[in-house]
Amino acid sequence: MAKDIGHFFYLYYFCVMRFFKIIAVIVVLLVGAYAASMYYFVDESKEFTIEKEVDYPLEKVFNQFNNLQNFTRWNNFFSSSKTITIDYYSPYEGKGSAISYDDPKSKDGGEMFIRYENPNKTLRYQLFEDEDENPTLIDVKFTAVSAEKTKITWYVHTPKLSVLSRAQNFWTEDKFADNIEKSMLNLKNVLGNKVEKDNQLAAIKYDSLMVEKEEAKMILGINVSTSNKKDALYKNIVMNYNKVNNFVTMDLGKKNDEVGYPVLITDADNFKDNEVSYFFGIPLSKKIGVTDNNFNFRSISPTENYVMYYKGSYPGRIKAIQQLIQKAKKDEMRYGDVYQTFIEPPVDGQDVNLKLSLSVYR
Repeated sequence: MAKDIGHFFYLYYFCVMRFFKIIAVIVVLLVGAYAASMYYFVDESKEFTIEKEVDYPLEKVFNQFNNLQNFTRWNNFFSSSKTITIDYYSPYEGKGSAISYDDPKSKDGGEMFIRYENPNKTLRYQLFEDEDENPTLIDVKFTAVSAEKTKITWYVHTPKLSVLSRAQNFWTEDKFADNIEKSMLNLKNVLGNKVEKDNQLAAIKYDSLMVEKEEAKMILGINVSTSNKKDALYKNIVMNYNKVNNFVTMDLGKKNDEVGYPVLITDADNFKDNEVSYFFGIPLSKKIGVTDNNFNFRSISPTENYVMYYKGSYPGRIKAIQQLIQKAKKDEMRYGDVYQTFIEPPVDGQDVNLKLSLSVYR
């Protein structure tokens, strides 16, 4: 009996070991076949080129690439994560500038350097991902297609990979191209707001009445009703500016170049009323999901406006608004809301810098 049991366990042990040997041989053969295919048919590193055009001047585009604080705002590799932390190292701009990053959620981390800069022409980045000792080399060339259009060309050289890791090269180019596609949309939004702000500042002529075409806008803000007695209205505006600005910059994480100037929208004649109702908000490039019910979007259609720039005390704006209304009446134009755009943020106890726009139509 004992002999039979011993014989049984011997056979069982023999069969199990034979099974594992067969599995081990199969695994070795598969790994060998995989390694051989990677060695003979897949390059140890990748080189590829990607080209894009953006409808903005070369100098403005280049500044978004050679300043790493600007770069990480719109580059999808960094901006798509809400958990990523980035440290910036001087000189912050141009050759020698660098960042380190870490994302605890995705467990990605690394360092990026600008190794070479030829202003408004070329940049060379080195990107060290995770614990890799060899960097991805990215040369970026900038070409002025016209005064308002720039071509951007990326020349990418990935680090050499071991035989068993080379499968990554199958999707490296597609992944990089997808990141650039999303990044270009972000860059256009950033530059769109930045150029619009620069153009507005350059166009300022105080106390002169002008006619302007206003493009469509998407404004995130709040509806307010408040007293119009003494300085109560302006104090209320300052309070609500801070409320909206904090929500846009802190809760939504929007940067300065991603938003427009704050604007107050109200009935053109209600400066005479004891109580004023207005909408105060900040223009965004597109409508996004907002969970706080205190805030809502207002869509502004393209309009023709009578415009004056005004600088002084907030109550003093009334005279400029009256001039706009008188001009509309003289021209036999009907008019709608007045838009008070704050070129400088409203601050309690300080003068305002405003663009006053009265929408007019036949």
